[in-house]
Amino acid sequence: MTDTKPPFTLEDFIPYKLAVTSTRVSRRFEKIYQERFGLNMPEWRVLAHLSVSGKVSVREIHQRVDMDKSKISRAASRLEDRGLLNKDPHPTDRRLLELTLTAQGQQMVAELAPLAQDYQAELLADLGNDAGEFARLLTGLGRSKNT
Repeated sequence: MTDTKPPFTLEDFIPYKLAVTSTRVSRRFEKIYQERFGLNMPEWRVLAHLSVSGKVSVREIHQRVDMDKSKISRAASRLEDRGLLNKDPHPTDRRLLELTLTAQGQQMVAELAPLAQDYQAELLADLGNDAGEFARLLTGLGRSKNT
């Protein structure tokens, strides 16, 4: 007896489903922070990351959020130009710059965070009783050796 696999379909391929869903979910929230704060996705992610991490380098953000270093650097430069973050030389490695939020950046994150929380609550409400299980499975997948 031969073990035959069903034909491959892109619509059933988990990485594809995750990518499409992620894009749709992210774009919906991106519209909010773009219209209200003039931010793009990399800028939002840098601000959000700095708000919980304090002083970090572009390299550290890259390692934690798996975003391209050049996108992080460009986002950081735009945020610095807007007065939302500071770039300072790393105390022990002069090749690195440390990024920190300014008071204006902290204020923007304080305004953005409730919007992000509300959006997440909407998403979780859409999942109903499965919300907790979904969050647990997604966290597990993110920690898997296969990701």
